[in-house]
Amino acid sequence: MIAITHVGLSVPDLDEGIRWYEEVLGFEKIAGPYSFNQEEEQEHNMTNDLQGQKIRKMRNAHLTCGNQVGLELFEFQEPRREQAPRGKYDGFFHLCLLVEDVEAVAHKIETSGGKKTSDLWNTREGKPYYLQYCEDPFGNILELYNKSTELMYGNKDK
Repeated sequence: MIAITHVGLSVPDLDEGIRWYEEVLGFEKIAGPYSFNQEEEQEHNMTNDLQGQKIRKMRNAHLTCGNQVGLELFEFQEPRREQAPRGKYDGFFHLCLLVEDVEAVAHKIETSGGKKTSDLWNTREGKPYYLQYCEDPFGNILELYNKSTELMYGNKDK
C-alpha cells in the first residue's frame, strides 16, 4: 500500500505560515526555512528541476504532525504565486486533518485568522463521525475529521 509522506502548500508569508500551523494546529517544524535564489545556484539545480525554470526566488520549510505525515510550506517570492479565487482549483483542493474535536479546532481556526466554510457534518447516522471544512488565513482549504478515513467511509455502502 502506498503511504502519503507529505503535502506541499503555498503561503504568501512563510514565517507567518509556520507560526500559524505550529500555534493553531500543533504542527512541529523539523527543517528550514530554506531560501532559494536562482542567481546564486548552478545552472542545473534541484529547485528549478522540480519547480520549473520560472522560479527565481522562494523559501520553504518542512513541518510534521502526529502521524509523521509532513507539511511542506512554500513561499514563492519571484514570481509571486497568485491565490486562486475561491471555488477555482488548479490541482490542489484541500488538506484533511485528523483531530480529536472538530468543533473546537474549527473554532480555533476561526479565531486565529482562518474561517469556517461549512457546517459540521455527521457522515454516519448513529455514530460520532464528524467533518467540517475551514480555510487557513492563506486561503488553503482544511478539512477536519475526528475519525480516520477508513472509519469515516470504510464499508459505508455495504
